Amino acid sequence: MANATNPFGDIQKIMDQFKVPGVDMPAIIEARRKDIEALVAANKAAFESMKALGAKQTEMFKEAMQGIQESAKAVGKGVGDPGKQAELVRNACAKAIADMQDLAEMMRKSQADTMAHITRRADEHVAEIKKLMALK
Repeated sequence: MANATNPFGDIQKIMDQFKVPGVDMPAIIEARRKDIEALVAANKAAFESMKALGAKQTEMFKEAMQGIQESAKAVGKGVGDPGKQAELVRNACAKAIADMQDLAEMMRKSQADTMAHITRRADEHVAEIKKLMALK
């Protein structure tokens, strides 16, 4: 019966009933288990990255709203200095560019982490195939 530690138990019992000469069913089942584990790890990495990206976007939105409030208060107090207003605009643009760079780097890292899980499993898969071919 399948359980949390070995969900492939039932599958292996079924496959054992249909033994085919020269086919290592336990090795095939183990390889598929590793494939699924790699996909789970890749999905977990992608999920964690998306969560971090959402938190960063929320933080950026909050900071932007605070900046707008501060600017509105300054204008309301009669701060009409064009130099000050230009500085506020420059700072806002610089902050927006820095935030976009942060988001781009977060996405690059997320994709690299996710692909690392899949690539590692693909390399293992190739090694397994080579090993099976060498047995013949």
